[in-house]
Amino acid sequence: QVQVVESGGATVQAGGSLRLSCAASRSTSSFNVIGWYRQAPGKQREFVADIRSGDTTSIADSVKGRFTISRDNAKNTVYLEMNSLDPEDTGLYYCNAWYYGRRYWGQGTQVTVSS
Repeated sequence: QVQVVESGGATVQAGGSLRLSCAASRSTSSFNVIGWYRQAPGKQREFVADIRSGDTTSIADSVKGRFTISRDNAKNTVYLEMNSLDPEDTGLYYCNAWYYGRRYWGQGTQVTVSS
């Protein structure tokens, strides 16, 4: 059984920064893909960033240049560093992991960016 737990969400002012953490129940190097999605009120869940085997990363165009994804395999944790936050970044941020063909989601952590 795989579990992922998000933390680090908060309310920040526009232009601020946050770092989200996703703690996994096994080494993050064991996942085919692990990353982040977000869902704003009244909108569909959307891809933000992920990291794959070999440490290849993908970043959504809407956050490219502002968000960075990384992982610490020794701590079983994936991070999402978010800079220059905008009110459009407000939403519930979910960690997502693929493991042997199954997809696992966390409960989400709330990020609110005030103008």
